[in-house]
Amino acid sequence: MIITWNILQLDCYPVQDGLTDVVCTVHWQCNGVDGIYVASAYSTVGVTIDPSAPYTPYESLTKEQVLEWVWTSGVDKDATELSVAQQIELQKNPSIVSHPLPFSNT
Repeated sequence: MIITWNILQLDCYPVQDGLTDVVCTVHWQCNGVDGIYVASAYSTVGVTIDPSAPYTPYESLTKEQVLEWVWTSGVDKDATELSVAQQIELQKNPSIVSHPLPFSNT
């Protein structure tokens, strides 16, 4: 199974404390693929500036940096990946199935 994390959108304050384009919300997605089976989790998380850390201008942000914000802002990376893996496992081995009716409704 291949698990990937993506950042789909960054919402920003145009100006905050003299800084421009300050990220306040991260829209993220965790995707899993195992052959023909796919699953994902999507959510948003609010982030704030850490005054003790150096400020990174919007245009210099990296995916890895923003993902660290996601994981340190309350998103449990391991639990999210497990949830995606469980979704795929249920596709492979469903606990409930629907069959065609054994009769006609005419």
